[in-house]
Formats: sequence, structure tokens, C-alpha cells
Amino acid sequence: MKKLLFTLVLLLSVGLLAACGSSSEGENAEGEKKEINFGATAGPYSDMVTKAIKPILEEKGYTVTVTEFSDYIQPNMALSTGDIDANLFQHLVYLESFAKEHQLELSEVVSVPTAPMGIYSNTFASLDEVADGSSIAIPNDPTNAARAFLILQDAGLITLDPDVSSLTVSEKNVLENVKNLKFEPIEAAQLPRAVESVDLAAVPGNFALAAEMNLLDALQLENMPDQYRNRVAVKTADLDAQFVKDIKEAVESAEFEETIDAEFEGFGKPEWMTNR
Repeated sequence: MKKLLFTLVLLLSVGLLAACGSSSEGENAEGEKKEINFGATAGPYSDMVTKAIKPILEEKGYTVTVTEFSDYIQPNMALSTGDIDANLFQHLVYLESFAKEHQLELSEVVSVPTAPMGIYSNTFASLDEVADGSSIAIPNDPTNAARAFLILQDAGLITLDPDVSSLTVSEKNVLENVKNLKFEPIEAAQLPRAVESVDLAAVPGNFALAAEMNLLDALQLENMPDQYRNRVAVKTADLDAQFVKDIKEAVESAEFEETIDAEFEGFGKPEWMTNR
């Protein structure tokens, strides 16, 4: 009987240890998640996670894996299925549109410094030199095209209809074209190459950096509306999770901003960062 009792106790102990091991995978003793798989598009935003966010989370005791994506679809699909825990690559307009279209429950956590769109030229050294009738390549998708028109308005080259939302303005909403610019819509990814063939090109920051362009070489950088700054996103169901709160705290830390200032020159900071 003693041997039988000892064997039962031993089996129960082993079973309990095995159960604890399986239930705590990626979690600490209190059941809190301590492993984070962070998705980001390859380039500046995966760099931002790796250099500016991951070290702070590791100081908090997390193990952080960075998964890189090459398109703007898979990061949200992977987030919705739980293959990753958070992502960083998109602005609010895209996040809300994508989530609605694909019926996903995704939410923003915090906005981050974002590479701004800029007007680049190999023809002119400044916008003051822009000649009448010059050609300008702009993104052919409505969201980024609207951003290009806003930069041109800020530069005093065009005037837009004030009754139209800044998120949806297009060429048809140009009331005044001071230099009679000729707009040439092309794929956003091709805009860095277009700098060689047109007088001006409105290049989104992520594509400029991918082409190894210097953001500060732009004749004008956009005064980016906060809706267009990239966000950390998670599943809506995880918004109140401790790991999400710790991601937000990491991004809002002084250490994060110090890394941005040192490693991400030219990135436009969100309002919460500039106003604190």
C-alpha cells in the first residue's frame, strides 16, 4: 500500500508539473503574457521595433520576437489570427478601413514617429525655383494622393477647396494651381524612381527610406495630420492586457524618444510627443 501510495503521489506531482509547464508557456507564474511576437513591415518600422521598443520591453522581462512582412495585408491578418500579438506599419485611416473591409476587431494602441511624405526634385534646388508647367509625380491611391495635395497647398503651389475633407481631397478639388503643375499619378512604390524622370515627385517616407533617400533632402516635408502617423495595433480583445499597457508605456518613455532622435532623423513626431 505504501508503495502504491508513493507511486500515485509521484504521478500526481509529475502531472501537476507538466500541466504548469504547458499552461505557463509564454507566461509568468501569475499567468501574465511574457512573450510578444511583434509584426512590422521590413525597413524603418521593423527597425523601430527592434531598436526602440524591443529593448525597453526586454527590460520589463518580456521575450520579444520581431516578424517582418513585405506587404500591407498579412500583418493585420496575422494579428487577427493570433500569429502575432501586435503590429506596427499602418496609419489610422488604413487600419480602420482594413478592419471594416475584412470584418476584423483591431484597435490602435499608440501612434509613433512616422517618416513623412516629401516633395523631391533633381531639377530644382528649392520650391521657389519651380517653373510654370512643371510635372509632378504623385501617388495614384486616393489616401496618399490627398497627402501630396496637402503638401503642395502648404508650400503655396496650389489652393484646395476648403469644404472638402483633407483626407479625401483630389485633383478635382484644386481651386488654384499657381504654377500650372501637371499631375502624373503613379504607383507609390515607383515614386523614388520618378524623381529621375519628372520635375518633382511626392514620395511617401517609407518608400523614400527603402530607396535610401535622405528625408532631409526633400524640398518640403509634409506637416503630417495625426491620422497618417503609424500606429501600434493589437486585437481589440487584448486592449486591456498588461502586455499592451507595457507596449504603450515603452513607446511613451523618454528612452524611446531618445532612440528616435538618434536613429530616425527626419521622422515627424505625433502630437502627444511634441505637446508633453
